[in-house]
Amino acid sequence: MNCLVRNLLRGSAIKNILFSTSNNGSMNSNLYRTLWNMCSRQNDAISFAVPKIQNLQIYGYECNRNAHTKAEKELVEFLAEEIVAEKKAQKLKTIPTELDGFKVSLDSAEVTLEKKNQNEQIRISFNINHTVDSNSEPEIDPQNDNADIGEMKSKPSFTVDIVRGNQTLGFTCSFNSEPGASGADDSYNDIFGIDEITFYEGEHSDKVYAVAGEIIDGYLYDLLMNYLEEKGISNGFAEKIIELSTNYEHTAYVSLLEGLSKFTSNK
Repeated sequence: MNCLVRNLLRGSAIKNILFSTSNNGSMNSNLYRTLWNMCSRQNDAISFAVPKIQNLQIYGYECNRNAHTKAEKELVEFLAEEIVAEKKAQKLKTIPTELDGFKVSLDSAEVTLEKKNQNEQIRISFNINHTVDSNSEPEIDPQNDNADIGEMKSKPSFTVDIVRGNQTLGFTCSFNSEPGASGADDSYNDIFGIDEITFYEGEHSDKVYAVAGEIIDGYLYDLLMNYLEEKGISNGFAEKIIELSTNYEHTAYVSLLEGLSKFTSNK
């Protein structure tokens, strides 16, 4: 706004000068010099400022571009080494399509196991996100020079739905931190336990009543664990779920690293 006012005043001054000189009928050399200097200073100011701004913009762009490229280069180099190491550590290259009679279906981080028995359908579902047990203690044998420093395993919570017609008996289960650490009798060494039990008709919703496994009668809890075992969800099968989830989670992690590498290298 100040620049605009100054330019208007300057323009008015020029008009006054021209008007007064035209009335006199002549224009001396001092007037020419004054007009030329006014125009010259304005042009010099503009021509001086533009290159400075352009240079500043180019310099800032170059700095940002070079810094970003350096970060990308370091990240891509690390990812290349990490991908090789993770692939070398993979125990299973392909995920099985069947597990003890259950059909395995994969959908991103979701895993579903399904099996049909006569008039009922058994469906086991779990998600591999945030399931890796990184707090497991290493198994160290003082008599063995090649000590096992421990292995990271994926131990997801899982649901078991037993469907008969329009009715569903549902269990939510999780792996115990140590054998027997559940609502079962102390004489059992179950590696997983029942967290929740529900029974409903039609589609499940938040309105459906559910009871925690830890508050039901101990004998009822044991009977339900036996019931799951008869349906094929035993300790041995739970171990296979851990193995399946661990291998699939590792495969997904490698895929994430590869995608990150391609993204940062602009390929």
